[in-house]
Amino acid sequence: MSEQIKIDVKDLTVGYGDYVLLHDATYQVNSGDIFIIMGGSGCGKSSMLRVLTGLLPPKKGQVSVCGVDLTDASDEDMQTIRRKSGILYQSGALFSSMTLAENIALPLQQYTDYSPAMIRDLAKLKLALVGLKGFDDFYPSEISGGMKKRAGLARALALDPDIVYFDEPSAGLDPISSRNLDDLIVELNRSLGTTIVVVTHELASIFAIGNNSIFLDAASKTILARGDPKELLKNPPNEEVYEFLTRGEKK
Repeated sequence: MSEQIKIDVKDLTVGYGDYVLLHDATYQVNSGDIFIIMGGSGCGKSSMLRVLTGLLPPKKGQVSVCGVDLTDASDEDMQTIRRKSGILYQSGALFSSMTLAENIALPLQQYTDYSPAMIRDLAKLKLALVGLKGFDDFYPSEISGGMKKRAGLARALALDPDIVYFDEPSAGLDPISSRNLDDLIVELNRSLGTTIVVVTHELASIFAIGNNSIFLDAASKTILARGDPKELLKNPPNEEVYEFLTRGEKK
């Protein structure tokens, strides 16, 4: 794996108004990582994702994505970062009045000057890439929850991003669909070399896909652990991480 740093976070404080969710957060995401942001409810996982995607400004510290400092980025720089990033939201966030192909076409229409025919072909290609070949003209209401997640992923991949962010990708999925989505994430990471950042608390997904991670703790409002989740399970640095990674197991 390349050691090129895709995301560099230093002394970050995350919060809303006077309320602080997390302080003194420092970590790096390397090129090609499947990086897990994990922790219990209320620890700031989704807020951390909002900071990384430029939707929430840091209260303190520095966040660099693909070499661009988000704390001092121009509008042009932010457009560049958005062009290099894709996001899969919990619900898939598809527009119900548009077909799957039309949903995937949106970022291509916004950020490229491709012809309508080329955009249509690329939308079909991205749908095929996530296992939805032939579903171009289906509407979101006509497909299952797992397929909606795949269609959302196809849209996230529309611009061939350097980084794809996932916000609780297994939310609302049955175990089989969840495992299939995990397999797809790993395959895309291996075949395309895409750096992937996943917010999740699902143990099965954490161990199946993650090769790097941070553990956020709501009580201390800090990062309590960093590294490969499987290594953290073998050698837990503290009781909080041990309890989180062994939920449901007998001690």
